[in-house]
Amino acid sequence: MKISTEGMSLRVFIGETDIYKGKTIYEHIVLKAKELNLSGVTVTRGILGFGSDKRMHSAKLLRLSENLPIIIEIIDSEENINKIIPFLDEIIKEGLVTLEHVKVLQYR
Repeated sequence: MKISTEGMSLRVFIGETDIYKGKTIYEHIVLKAKELNLSGVTVTRGILGFGSDKRMHSAKLLRLSENLPIIIEIIDSEENINKIIPFLDEIIKEGLVTLEHVKVLQYR
């Protein structure tokens, strides 16, 4: 069965070595999303990219310790997405957050 609804997509763009209180920021976000009972969260590690500082980050074999880009994506209702925004304001010191309305197709 296919269910169609309206939702909100939240994406957080940070570096993989960004830390808050001794733990990576992406781990904090995943745990907070679970605590808030959000629909789900996906963390993706980039292989190449640059941010506002224009410094290249690459997953090339000889540079395994680079601070690669991380994208955390959450798709849920706008009401539920708004629950995690204050937490992001608290823990993200450098990065980018995007929000957009999306049409969600769920297959069950």
